[in-house]
Amino acid sequence: MTTTEAAEPSTEPVHGRHAINVGGGRGALAARAFAGAVVAVTLVFLLNNHLTYWVEWPGVPIFLSHQGWFGSASLQSPLQGGAVALGWLQFSSYPGVIFAVIALVMLTRSRALREDANVLSALAAYIVRAAFWAVLIVGIADVAISFLRVEGFLEAWVGAELTTQLGRPSYRGTYVHWPLIVVSFVVAFFVRGLGFTWLALLVVVAEFQIVISRFVFSYEQGFMGDLVRFWYAALFLFASAHALIDDGHVRVDVLYAHFSLRGKAWTNAIGSVLLGIPLCWVILTQGMWSKGSSLNSPLLSFEISQSGFGMYTKYMMAGFLVVFALSMTIQFASYFLDAVADLRGEPGHKEGHGDVGLVLHR
Repeated sequence: MTTTEAAEPSTEPVHGRHAINVGGGRGALAARAFAGAVVAVTLVFLLNNHLTYWVEWPGVPIFLSHQGWFGSASLQSPLQGGAVALGWLQFSSYPGVIFAVIALVMLTRSRALREDANVLSALAAYIVRAAFWAVLIVGIADVAISFLRVEGFLEAWVGAELTTQLGRPSYRGTYVHWPLIVVSFVVAFFVRGLGFTWLALLVVVAEFQIVISRFVFSYEQGFMGDLVRFWYAALFLFASAHALIDDGHVRVDVLYAHFSLRGKAWTNAIGSVLLGIPLCWVILTQGMWSKGSSLNSPLLSFEISQSGFGMYTKYMMAGFLVVFALSMTIQFASYFLDAVADLRGEPGHKEGHGDVGLVLHR
């Protein structure tokens, strides 16, 4: 997806109605502020999660307990010195980004709703694209290391000390996986084509080579099955977000298809706000609320499978759900803006685009 130019105000008929001014109305400003705030708060939540559990900042819950706000239980050991300042910074980041979004919206009153929707959709597409590159590059690199290690070739290549270090999940994750993930985000910025179709092919190839190596050469290692599961999990979760971006989900309904344009717009707007975005937030908050939560725990411990010399990427599969929830949140915010644009009669409506009925009813 690419950002398109904002639609100019027009009085030409749009689906039997006359388009109204695309920017400046209170409803349009409120919709833009809401969508922008949802995305900004989600990004700040993930940033604070990283600062709290990876950089050891105090975190908002601990800061609230320190302050005794909102009925929080008092801390046995109150925060001291710089920790209090860091807590204030984390706590204020939420209202701070909301006010920043509102200020930006007010400074760009004439900006079209669909222009913001296109920007958000492009951001979601970039995140998914980078994630696909990450699982592809990391998968190949980790399989190579695991193969050399299990066959006893790794020490000859990198030495005994580095071989031992590469056998530690935290070392391999920190010094091999994370740099490759950074490279993937850079590659995704310049290479705009999504590779999920190629990833599907690679899943088939990876499974096929297991069959050939097992039944023809009587050779099989744990990392071979790990690669199939690693890529397939990515394909399933990331392609869901990509299909939402490109409206590729199959719809099965008995009512929606007969709705008018305004009826569909109301359905998409309300569904995005009441069903789509809350679902993504349930995934993030339940999985990342504490150090021992279902997503934070494997990520922090660099969890690996118990298949001997298998791949060291199991912890990343928990991160797939984070990518899924983040990209879907951004795209639902984009759909919301598109739906409001339809309700306001803005030009640029695309038939079939922005319909989230199946995703919400599935």
